Amino acid sequence: MNKIFLNLGKQPLANSFLSSNSKKKQSKEFFYNLKVAFNTKNFLVSVANPVNPKFQYTDKYAHRASESITMKNAFAKTANKLSKKFSPKIVMEIGSNDGVFIKNFDRKKVIAIEPCKNLAKLTKNKYRTYPNFWTKSLAEKIFKKSKKADIIFSANTISHIPDLKQTFEAIELSLSFNGVLVIEDPSLMSVIGNNSYDQFYDEHVYVFSAIAISNVIKKANLRLFDAEKIETHGGSMRYYICKNNAKYRTTNKLKKILKEEKEKKLHHFKTYKDFSKKVKKSKIDLVKIFKRLKKENKKVISYGATYKSSTVFNYCNIGTNYIEYVTDTTINKQGKFTPGKHIPIISPDKGINKSVDYAFLGAWNFKKEILKKEKSFIKQGGRFITHVPSAKIISS
Repeated sequence: MNKIFLNLGKQPLANSFLSSNSKKKQSKEFFYNLKVAFNTKNFLVSVANPVNPKFQYTDKYAHRASESITMKNAFAKTANKLSKKFSPKIVMEIGSNDGVFIKNFDRKKVIAIEPCKNLAKLTKNKYRTYPNFWTKSLAEKIFKKSKKADIIFSANTISHIPDLKQTFEAIELSLSFNGVLVIEDPSLMSVIGNNSYDQFYDEHVYVFSAIAISNVIKKANLRLFDAEKIETHGGSMRYYICKNNAKYRTTNKLKKILKEEKEKKLHHFKTYKDFSKKVKKSKIDLVKIFKRLKKENKKVISYGATYKSSTVFNYCNIGTNYIEYVTDTTINKQGKFTPGKHIPIISPDKGINKSVDYAFLGAWNFKKEILKKEKSFIKQGGRFITHVPSAKIISS
């Protein structure tokens, strides 16, 4: 049974950057009610009414994973680790984006799945790429003639797929006998600990815990045998999953994580009710900061046109009433407007200057990278605003 614990209100698609701020464009903008629920049987946390993926993953999808130095390095490190640990002959990635992970492998070993056709075009000339959504029928088509995958990797994608039953059944069908599914997604334990409610948006249908993953995959004859905490996206988890009869034993690391999640009561509904109260307080405190800075006539911008910041701005009703513009390095976001609140997006080269007093950390999960990069901004008196783990102003 799903029990709703958080209502983040009317939200746009986090990836729906407007090409113009005209009334015609605004009138066609898609909105939905973002409510988050807890399943009392399998302990899964999810968006109560997921958006149809066909509205989200189009040929205009904006995110490019390789444009973040942090993520580029993280994927290279992960690819090297998995190669050494499992020596795979066939590697498949579900949600290959612009190829940032698969490029670390011999092209003959790689199978890429990417439903966004503009991204699939970036890899199809070099790698075997399927511009399709991941389904059981696609898995059957791929592995009818091909050897099965020794590694199936998926970063920040499995949590985006509403139909988990079919997803894991298709994976079970695609794995070799001792093949391993490795998935990386934001950690529910980190979300609760950081009060990072902005991890909930239309694409993040689920935010996983090890407890929930372990329960959900059982129906597909899969089992979780290892897990590890990783730093990406403000605190994620890497899960290692295999077939029921595969050779892998449950690791002490996984046992420790499961114990910690139970100690933090991630399997209790009250935990999420308490989280909801903290989210409401975060909203009040953040808006207070913006109101004060406006009264003081400070110039405030936002750093990073992230999907997470879309949740914050629309939930807290923060737009051009408080923020002059958003800076972002992604070229195909520049010149556009943020979803819902229609804040203009410009290049950091134009936007980070001496006239700026404060910058909201839309990309708070890259805080270390940003503070290192923007030393001159801080030196000249610039400050950052964050809402994680609480609303405050920071300089270092």
